[in-house]
Amino acid sequence: MSLGEEFCIVCGGKPPLYIDRLCESCLRIRHTISQINDRIQYTRCSRSGTIQTDQGWIELNDQDLHDLLVQKNLEIHEIAEEVIVDITAQKIDDRNTRLLIHVEGKIANLPFEDDHETIIRCSNGVSPSASRQAGNYFEATVQLRSIGRKLEDSELNMLRNSLTNLIENLPKDPMHFITKEGPVQGGYDVVFGSKGLARSWARELTKKWGGQTKESNKIVGRKDGNDVTRLTIVYRKPAFDVGDVLLWRSEYFRVYAWLPNGVTLLKISQNHRIGASWRDLENVQVLSKVSEQVVVTPLNVDSQIIEFLDERDWKTKMVQLPWDWDDSRENVEAAYIIDEWISLPRLTSQGDIQNHLLDGNDSEE
Repeated sequence: MSLGEEFCIVCGGKPPLYIDRLCESCLRIRHTISQINDRIQYTRCSRSGTIQTDQGWIELNDQDLHDLLVQKNLEIHEIAEEVIVDITAQKIDDRNTRLLIHVEGKIANLPFEDDHETIIRCSNGVSPSASRQAGNYFEATVQLRSIGRKLEDSELNMLRNSLTNLIENLPKDPMHFITKEGPVQGGYDVVFGSKGLARSWARELTKKWGGQTKESNKIVGRKDGNDVTRLTIVYRKPAFDVGDVLLWRSEYFRVYAWLPNGVTLLKISQNHRIGASWRDLENVQVLSKVSEQVVVTPLNVDSQIIEFLDERDWKTKMVQLPWDWDDSRENVEAAYIIDEWISLPRLTSQGDIQNHLLDGNDSEE
């Protein structure tokens, strides 16, 4: 061997040499592509089933759990390239699972592969949110009430179902739990583990059904130098819904849409809209609920009157044409008010007037 030739620093072998001036044989002895402990411990909440991770307590299925544990504990050689990891799980019992891990890749452009066997073992724990839930912890209360009347059971069910839908559509949060709920005198109370969820529901209620919310906070202690408060939100649902017919200021109006601090009303007799605050409507009278209104098909139509068949007594009745009538229409909405039928201007299901009304003749104040 010439003194000028490179050689392996371990065995003195001839080139090719790789990292640390090692030949391939010595490189494979001194370097492996991966390492992992033969025992891995993790913690699962015994109440919620969530897994403790560096990002908090989260829900994970078995495959995601195995991937997370291997990713966290498997050490890959710092210069390895094109690494592929394959995991096979074999459940031993409720607390122990065997993972067979195959790793392959390249180091210094040489193919390497390892096979590992490790046992992952579950320890029981309790997440902070589960501990709070078990201890009847709460941060907020939403009180469902109505303005000037008692909420009907059908209304309460509708409002409560909106909370279920909201929780299903929100990102998963362990604090999104309900501590308790139930009917109380004058309405229904829901107690929350999260102020954020309570406020989200209050916004959803006013967006869909109008009404008012009022917040109040009560100091219940101090933590880390800050006040600890509990939030109470009172939601008052109006006595009417979009589409209802109201008697207000001696005239008939139809509820057109919700406003942040009131409603927009549509005059029954002409194409005229007006905004009214909740204070303005304190003494309003509901003459016809939208659920009581009917859709009728005209038998005869002239310039001002239509005839239709009243299915209550199967007699022909007459009613004045609504101001938004045109010859392309096939039916008319009608309400029975104070012993007579009244035709109604149309609304969409969202409470918006039909597009053809939004023209130069549409007036609003």
